Amino acid sequence: MASLLADDQAVFGIFSQQKTPEEGAELVANREPDFIFYSMETGPFDIPRMQAFMEGMLDNAGPEGTHATALRIPPIRDGHDEARERVALGIESGVDSIVFPHVETAEEAMLAVQMMGNNGWPANEQGKLVNVLLIEDQVGVANAREIVNTPGVSVVIPGPGDLSRAYGRDQEATENAIQTVLAACLEFDIPCGITAGVNDIAERLDQGFEMIIVTEAEALSVGRRAAGR
Repeated sequence: MASLLADDQAVFGIFSQQKTPEEGAELVANREPDFIFYSMETGPFDIPRMQAFMEGMLDNAGPEGTHATALRIPPIRDGHDEARERVALGIESGVDSIVFPHVETAEEAMLAVQMMGNNGWPANEQGKLVNVLLIEDQVGVANAREIVNTPGVSVVIPGPGDLSRAYGRDQEATENAIQTVLAACLEFDIPCGITAGVNDIAERLDQGFEMIIVTEAEALSVGRRAAGR
């Protein structure tokens, strides 16, 4: 992931659903995603289950190797010590990226960067670990420039689903919030991500989004063609 982002390549991920070894085997058979988005934001923080999922990928990867894994943890605001422990457990388990939801301030962004340790990219230009900060609340949008401009931030994503709830399902306000975050990323030359589907993935790439996360595998083919990959 880090090497693609460093080369200004569009990066594509797909959500895990069942989180089973069997699903891992199925997902790794598809060579189009660059990473798998594995969420433990809610529910049990079950590292052994994630490891079994990752082993399912590894055991069926073949010569091309397994996919990178991006682990979404609960928000930093739920507890700094707890977040630090979860990040450490994820990295120890072999994930390539930690996703921090509901980031609201530059202070939280700095904590996220620090939690990645010495192997975090781009703080370490040779680093392999990617931090992904999700802006999903009105206060986060208001602080978008400060969050994005925090030294060591890898990727920032405005989360459409949570932002829609934050703005009372107002589609125009939600899209304005998304564009506010994108504008900050473009200003400071930080990769910006978004969720997208078959019908809007090419448009999002044209707008300047560099990390796209999908639910349906069909969108990966559309996105990769649009990105020239």
